[in-house]
Formats: sequence, C-alpha cells, structure tokens
Amino acid sequence: MKYIKPTDCPYYLISRIYLQVTSALKKGFAGKGVDKVKPAYLGVLLALWREDGLPLGKLARRSGLEPSSMTGLLDRMERDGFAFRSPDKNDRRVQIIYLTDDGRNIEGPVVKVVDTVLSDVFFGISEKDYTRTQAVLKKVLVNAQKD
Repeated sequence: MKYIKPTDCPYYLISRIYLQVTSALKKGFAGKGVDKVKPAYLGVLLALWREDGLPLGKLARRSGLEPSSMTGLLDRMERDGFAFRSPDKNDRRVQIIYLTDDGRNIEGPVVKVVDTVLSDVFFGISEKDYTRTQAVLKKVLVNAQKD
C-alpha cells in the first residue's frame, strides 16, 4: 500500500487518536483530582472493579496485556496506592492482585472522565457507525496480535 498523505495511513490515524485521547484522559483525571491515575492503568482498574482479587495471569488476560507487561504496570499502580499483590494461600508462586481502598474509591471519578472523553471523541458518530468501529478495531487488534 502506498500512502500519499499521513492522514490516509491507518497507523498514523490510530497513533494520533491514541495520543489525543491519552492527553484528554490525563487532563480529565487531573481535573477530577485523580491525577495519579494513568491511562495505562485503565485495563487493570476496569478488570479489578468488576472482580477484585484476580491472579496475575487472569488479570493480564482480562486487561488485554501480556503477563510480562504487568510487572512494571503493577509496580507503578502499587507506588501510586491503587493496588497490591498478595501470594495465593494455596500456591505461593501465584500472585493475587487486589485494589486498595484508594483503588476502589477512584472508580466514580475515573469512569466519569472516561465516559466524558469518549463521548467527546465520538461526538456526531451514529450508534451504527460506533458499533461498526468497535467491531473493526477488535478485528484489527486480533490481526495485530497474530504471531
């Protein structure tokens, strides 16, 4: 494929959208007083708000991350006071990840910011196009994850 303009290149568009949405989320989190929350934490937070106390491997799958990526991310989340690791009672090799009180208490403001930012970036896009966009992006992700 040959792209004459950067705006015709899907990679360019995806990366620019990522940068813009990340910036908007950071500003929104700061405005709601939860500026320690990083957009990179969202997958883990969403998974743990749904079910707290997940083994690291299961949390990685639900967050859409590789287990090897989880170590550094969890280090930062622990440093920021949102999560902690505890050995499994039945198998000390397994780490169970839990939210702290702060991790649970930020759910409301974080979800509000995410909803606001996504409403803004998808403004003027029909429900049909939004649903189709989700499906296409999921397929692109599956394709990109193939070895």
